[in-house]
Amino acid sequence: MSGTATAVAPGAARSRRIEHWDPEDADFWARSGARIARRNLVHSVFCEHIGFSVWSLWSVLVLFLGPEYRIDAAGKFTLTALPTALGAVLRIPYTLAVARFGGRNWTVFSALLLLVPTVAAGIVLEPGVSYGTLLAVAAAAGVGGGNFASSMANINAFYPQRLKGRALGVNAGGGNLGVPVVQLLGLLVLATAGAGHPRLLVLGYLPLIVLAALAAALRMDNLATVRGERGAMREVLGDAHSWVMSLLYIGTFGSFIGFGFAFGQVLQVQFHQQFDTPVKAAALTFLGPLLGSLARPVGGMLADRFGGARVTFWTFAAMALGAGAVLEASRRHSLALFLCGFVALFVLSGAGNGSTYKMIPAVFRARARQEIGNGASPAGAERRARRRTTALIGVAGAVGAFGGVLVNLAFRESFLRTHDGRAAYLAFLGCYGLCMVVTWACYLRRSARGLPDV
Repeated sequence: MSGTATAVAPGAARSRRIEHWDPEDADFWARSGARIARRNLVHSVFCEHIGFSVWSLWSVLVLFLGPEYRIDAAGKFTLTALPTALGAVLRIPYTLAVARFGGRNWTVFSALLLLVPTVAAGIVLEPGVSYGTLLAVAAAAGVGGGNFASSMANINAFYPQRLKGRALGVNAGGGNLGVPVVQLLGLLVLATAGAGHPRLLVLGYLPLIVLAALAAALRMDNLATVRGERGAMREVLGDAHSWVMSLLYIGTFGSFIGFGFAFGQVLQVQFHQQFDTPVKAAALTFLGPLLGSLARPVGGMLADRFGGARVTFWTFAAMALGAGAVLEASRRHSLALFLCGFVALFVLSGAGNGSTYKMIPAVFRARARQEIGNGASPAGAERRARRRTTALIGVAGAVGAFGGVLVNLAFRESFLRTHDGRAAYLAFLGCYGLCMVVTWACYLRRSARGLPDV
């Protein structure tokens, strides 16, 4: 009987393996599925939150690197770009690891792996350390970026289609909160101990990493129904919709993580008179990522109600206006307008994260309905939709995270060549306009409605 075998297998105390899982079965979901899914979601959010904090650690640590470290603004942008790049590369293997090793098992391992860049940063951070060493340690923090992909792939399997937007939005939003939290903690250290004590920030995360891994080991589950199929990644790589969704995710998540890593440095470089100390910059750095993280589940819920494509389209339209406001503020050297425009970009990119991720399962669910209408087996069509969704979460997450690299590189080149960020803001404006047009052309115009409810 569908969905009735919910108990974990023999030896459950050790394996926590659920053999049968059918969240689309309303009786199963009401009886036990919702409770189990919620428990896994809570611990997934905690582990992903710590992962995001470690991933974005260097967005804060660069504020501690004073003149005695002999690193210029371009060098600091490189230090924040490297963990973004490695995190993007790791997202595809992290997605596949959930099916290969189990969601619970991989969550525990990936959480413990965060100890490596954290301990390394605590060891090397002192004046006199070579720039090459700092680059290597900063790059290692990219393992925290991989956690997002595996966490999203895992939680996607626990929830029914009607609740995926909300569940994925909560999971991602709770993880994204790791960015403003580490920045707030960095502000606390700067304001109390001073810029000479970056180790206090780094070492404070060691017990949290251990706690996250322990909680995942004790409270999360592996789903036996989530099995990797070799062809899934190949199928989505050959699907045009995969690349469209990846582009849209560059515009939303790429903006969020790129701005989150770069915002503090941008304030110090572009408005150096107002932000002449790290404490002043850190006092505002956390605000945008905080509001953007809180907006992500809102974007998912709006997408559940109005459709992901519609919400995503209007989000990009508003982001283009926000980029235009930041560009104008840069020309006028207006700090108030600059902050308002940037905070708006954070909030909108956060909401767009939620609506874009809602579109991924919706695309393949719509495809499944088309296949069933053409005579395909309902069970087979749904299984293909689930495995393609999981694979695309990895691909889009990886490509989208590279958007964060592009943001940091855009700032680096703009400040190197023109000593301000106007060229970068103009590039962002063009990107959002392109994403808006692509969303309309692929999912909203009348002739593209072969994929309804996306």
